[in-house]
Amino acid sequence: MEKSVLKLDKKNEIAVTRVHSLVIGSGAAGLNAAVQLRNQGIEDVLIVTEGLKMGTSINTGSDKQTYYKSAMCGNDLDAPMVMAKNYFAPGSMHGDLSLVEAATSGRAFLNLVNLGVKFPQDPFGQFVGYKTDHDPAQRATSVGPYTSRDMCRALIAEVKRRKIPVQENINVVSLLTVGEGKDKRACGALALNAKGKLVAYAADNVVFAVGGPGGLYKTSVYPVVHTGAIGVALQAGAMAQGLPEAQYGLASIKFRWNVSGTYMQVVPKFVSTDADGESDPREFMRDYFPTIGKMNSMVFLKGYQWPFDSKKIIGGSSIIDILVYIETALKGRRVFLDFRNNPEGFDFQALEKEAYEYLEKSKAFQTTPIGRLAHMNPGAIGLYKDHGIDITKEPLEVAVCAQHNNGGLAGNHWWESLNIKHLFPVGEVNGSHGVARPGGSALNSGQVGSLRAAEYIGNCYAGSSLKMSDFTKAAKAAAKEVSGFMKRCEKSTADWRSVRAELQERMSKAGAHIRSLDGLKKAAREAKAQFDALEANGCKVGNAVEAVQAFRNRQLCFAHWVYLEATLYHVKSGVGSRGSAMVRDASGQRAHEQLDSSEWSFLPENTEFRAKVQETVVENGKVKQRWVKCRPIPESNLWFETAWADYRAGKIYR
Repeated sequence: MEKSVLKLDKKNEIAVTRVHSLVIGSGAAGLNAAVQLRNQGIEDVLIVTEGLKMGTSINTGSDKQTYYKSAMCGNDLDAPMVMAKNYFAPGSMHGDLSLVEAATSGRAFLNLVNLGVKFPQDPFGQFVGYKTDHDPAQRATSVGPYTSRDMCRALIAEVKRRKIPVQENINVVSLLTVGEGKDKRACGALALNAKGKLVAYAADNVVFAVGGPGGLYKTSVYPVVHTGAIGVALQAGAMAQGLPEAQYGLASIKFRWNVSGTYMQVVPKFVSTDADGESDPREFMRDYFPTIGKMNSMVFLKGYQWPFDSKKIIGGSSIIDILVYIETALKGRRVFLDFRNNPEGFDFQALEKEAYEYLEKSKAFQTTPIGRLAHMNPGAIGLYKDHGIDITKEPLEVAVCAQHNNGGLAGNHWWESLNIKHLFPVGEVNGSHGVARPGGSALNSGQVGSLRAAEYIGNCYAGSSLKMSDFTKAAKAAAKEVSGFMKRCEKSTADWRSVRAELQERMSKAGAHIRSLDGLKKAAREAKAQFDALEANGCKVGNAVEAVQAFRNRQLCFAHWVYLEATLYHVKSGVGSRGSAMVRDASGQRAHEQLDSSEWSFLPENTEFRAKVQETVVENGKVKQRWVKCRPIPESNLWFETAWADYRAGKIYR
C-alpha cells in the first residue's frame, strides 16, 4: 500500500491510497474475499467499510438461519451437477453460475468450519442437514438464529490474524472506471471518511461487497444500519441482471427480524389497529377464510412458507401477506402479532392435518401461543427481549418487508462484472440467483463468489496493470462531480430524511411484492423526477459528517429509479406473477372471492421467461433493458488427464 496526495486544483487536494486489491464492504462475502486473496498470494489487500458491525451479515438472522451446502451426511447422493440442476430449475438463472455455486459449495463451507464456525456434526464427522424451501436433498444446515453473524465473527478473527488492513468509517460515493466499451475497467473509488472529507483509492482490482439494497424500502427487514450501495455501481455503468426478482415476507419492524418458523407455527393472533396502535383493534383476517381452523392452519404454514409466493395466493398461505399489505400500505393501519392470546375460537382439533400433527409431534399443545413458543423455541422470545421487546407482555408490530434481492450486478462464472473488467461484485449485490432459490443459498453464494473472485485475481490479475495517469484523470473528474453535489447540498432546503422517506415509500408501494403496470409507470416517472431534482439541488444535511447521508440518498435515489424501470420492463414484457411478486391486472385470476376482482386479480406466470435473464444497464442517462437466454449448465471435460493438463496450463481461467 502506498500513500500520496492528489491535487485537484490550487486550493484542494485529497489523500490517495494505492492498493493492489480493494475490498469494499465487510460482510461475510467481503471478509472472505480478503482472506481468500491472501490465500492466492495477493498480499496488498485493503478492506474499506462503513464499519465491521454495520452490514447485513453480522446483524441479521432468523428463527433458524440456514446455510445451504452440498449434502454431507447419510445416504443422500449429491454431486455438483445434481445440485446445479436444483439451482437452475426455478428459472432465470445462468447454468454456469448454478454449477459453480454447487461445485464450490463444499470447499466454501469447510473453510468456515476450519475457521471455527460451529456447524453441527455427528460423532462420525457427518455434517447433518435438513430440508429447506426449494431443496430436495437435506442440504441445509444452521448454527442457530445467528449463522451469518457467527460466520462474520470467524472471518473477522481471521482477517485480524492475517493482519489484513481494515479502514472503518469509510463511505464509498463513487466507483472509478477508465476506458470505454470492452476496454472499460475499474480503477478504484472515491469515499468520504469519518470526518466527511473526500479520500481516494487507486486499485488494480475492486471487490464490490456492499450487500443488498436495504435502504430502498420503507418496510424492510434489512438492518437499519445497512442501506446497500448498488446505486454506486449502477451510476458507474455496471450491468445488472434480474433486478425485479426479490424476496418479501412478514417481519417485525421495531426490531427488524423475520417472523418465520416457530413464530408462525405457534399460531399467534393477528390484530390490526388504527395508526395510533391502540384504537379499533380487529382480527382482520377472519372474514377471508371459510373456517377459523383454515385461517389458523394458513398462519401455521407461513412458518416454512415464509416468503410471499405468487403460487400460494389462491387457497394458500400467501393470502396472509396480501391482507397485511392491504391493512398497512393501503389502509394506513398497523398490524400486530399477539402471542399472549389465541385467535378467538382457536381449537387444536380444527387445525388441518399438517399443522395438527406438527404440533402434536412437538408436544406443543400449550394453551397460549407464547406458551407454545416457550416450549418449542425459547430463544425466539429471548431474542426480542435482547432488543427491548417483551412479547410475553406486548404485541409485536409486523409488515410485509423486503428481505433479499435475488438479482443484482451481473457477473460471469468468476464473479467478474460482465461489462467492467477488474470489478468483482460478490455477495448479495451480485445477481446470481434466479426467480427462486433454496433457503440459505445466499450465504453459500457469497462465500463461493468471493472465493472465485479471489482465485481469478490471483491467477489472472496478480500483476499491476493500472496506469496511475489513467486513475488520476478518472479521480479528478469524479471528485469534481462529487464536490459539485456537496456544494449544492450546502444551499439545499430539502431535508435528506424527507428525500429518503419519499423514495422508500415509493418502492414499498409500487416496486415490492405487489405490482401493477399503471402503478409502475407512475412510480418510474416520479423516481426519475426525484433523482433529477436531487441531482440539481442536493439535499440539506447538518454538517460535514452528515454529508454521507446526502450521498447515500444520491445513489439510493438513482438505484430506485433503475429498479422501478427494470420492474416496469419486466411487467410490460408479460412475465406475469412469479417468485415473490404479484402483478395486479383486472383481466387475470381473482386473488380471493372477498377481494374486489378489479383491484385484486393477478396475471399468471408466463413460463417461457424462465429460460431468459433480464439485463439492465444505464447508458447516457437512459435505462436500457433486454432479455438474454439463460446460459446452459456447462458440460465440462471430466477426463482426469486432459482436465489436469488444462488446469496446469491455466486454461480454466480463459
